[in-house]
Amino acid sequence: MASIDLDKMLEKIKGTQWALSDIDWDAPGAELITEEQWPKLKEFMADLMWIEHVGARAFAALAKKAPTDTLREIYSYFHAEEQRHANAEMALMRRWGMLEGDEIPEPNVNLRIIIEWLDRFADEMPVYVLGTVVPMLEIALDGALCTFLLETVKDPVCHQAFEKINDDESRHLGVGFTVMEMQGRSASYIKMVQMMARVMDPRLILGIASYMPLLNKMRDNVIAMGLPEEKLYKAMQKFERIGGRTEEGRRNPWFQLIKQHGRWVTNRSNKMYHVPVDALVKITGMVPRNALPAVPSWVKELTYEPTTTR
Repeated sequence: MASIDLDKMLEKIKGTQWALSDIDWDAPGAELITEEQWPKLKEFMADLMWIEHVGARAFAALAKKAPTDTLREIYSYFHAEEQRHANAEMALMRRWGMLEGDEIPEPNVNLRIIIEWLDRFADEMPVYVLGTVVPMLEIALDGALCTFLLETVKDPVCHQAFEKINDDESRHLGVGFTVMEMQGRSASYIKMVQMMARVMDPRLILGIASYMPLLNKMRDNVIAMGLPEEKLYKAMQKFERIGGRTEEGRRNPWFQLIKQHGRWVTNRSNKMYHVPVDALVKITGMVPRNALPAVPSWVKELTYEPTTTR
């Protein structure tokens, strides 16, 4: 994956917009979801839908702080696209009888915590932090989860929807890795000093404390669905391979930090990392839902209705 021309990419993004109304949600195939699949698939789809909204909220923050007009416009489109992905996944849940009326699926507690952090602090995070974390989340969680979904679900409407979603995600990743390389072109020493100052920010420390158990929780969930653990880790290793393909990418200190974290996550024999993080997953799992703040107001933008392109 080579660095891309962002102006040409913006034109491509504009020319590839789609809407939920492009898909026939009542077409045959919903009956191909088996009774055995249904309960775990419902939880899986709810997690996937909320991960899309984590991405959407991050892109909304990036759109406010991007260094160029082109990137600001690209991130604005990506924000809308991630919302559309979440809406499409809700439409699939509705198609499969997993939602009633205007019901919105509940996020798991770890996703709920990261959503709360994003809502409070994402707009205050610099571009080079979110610009590195988002590609990791997209390539690891979206990539592994979407691939697994298409391997296990036979409904052709699901495949039609995810063909569109995956096309969007490939552009998100292309832009994400290009921006990471742009961030690595300035002096590494200066970037390292900036990074160390930012790492000590209590808001970022809180975000890291939310992010680490989220990855382990999602690992547990996808394994419960039947995804081999190695496939998730292979997707995470793709971040290291693509992000480090150029000297500029390797010089981005945030890439180096996220890469190292990815190695800890994928090394199950690293007890010093996994024992405390798995403990965090268990602790957060005991948090009563009514102890969490209300879901942010932007959740009202979620809809399974086949609306036209934004």
